[in-house]
Amino acid sequence: HMRKRPSVLNDYTNFVDTVTSDATKNSIDFKDALDIMEENGIEPQRLITASIGLSGEVGEFNDIVKKLLFQGKEIDDDTKKHLKSELGDICWYMAQALIALDSSWEEIFDINIGKLSERYPGGFDALKSASRKVGDI
Repeated sequence: HMRKRPSVLNDYTNFVDTVTSDATKNSIDFKDALDIMEENGIEPQRLITASIGLSGEVGEFNDIVKKLLFQGKEIDDDTKKHLKSELGDICWYMAQALIALDSSWEEIFDINIGKLSERYPGGFDALKSASRKVGDI
């Protein structure tokens, strides 16, 4: 059985603190970061809602997929309905992000289509997927 090594654990915690941003450690700096976002046309409260919410809802969607693939969950109408319900929740949080960024579904789709059309001009290519150009996010 493994012994606890408090000095190593404390050293790690102290290290983490040294590589953490001021806005993470200090509420005044955090508030300043929120103000900067707002001054640049982003609604931070909606963006944070979207960010945290998307993470949770994608996790719920993934949990169903995990159970289907690895735990023998039955693929029935209820399961499909549950997956669709989670996709609806994901869309709700995406809409929050669109509001935060003063954007639209159309703009996001256009950006995505442009990016993927440039990346895969002849359709999907595994080699191009594995080795993207510099700046291809």
